[in-house]
Amino acid sequence: MAGKMKQTLDKILDECKRINPTLVSCTRAKLCLKGIYPDKITETTEDDPVKLQELINLARELNIEL
Repeated sequence: MAGKMKQTLDKILDECKRINPTLVSCTRAKLCLKGIYPDKITETTEDDPVKLQELINLARELNIEL
């Protein structure tokens, strides 16, 4: 199912922006260090189960409910 990673990423970044706008850039950097490049993920990007799990774990770490 393509698009699940994009939806999850958008939800995480939107919630970070709501909490603290500075947190968005820190979260993007953290994702890049994990090999997930937010600017390269689109609605048509094929979902990678490993990277999707990393996004879910990050959301849990930041107390963001998906």
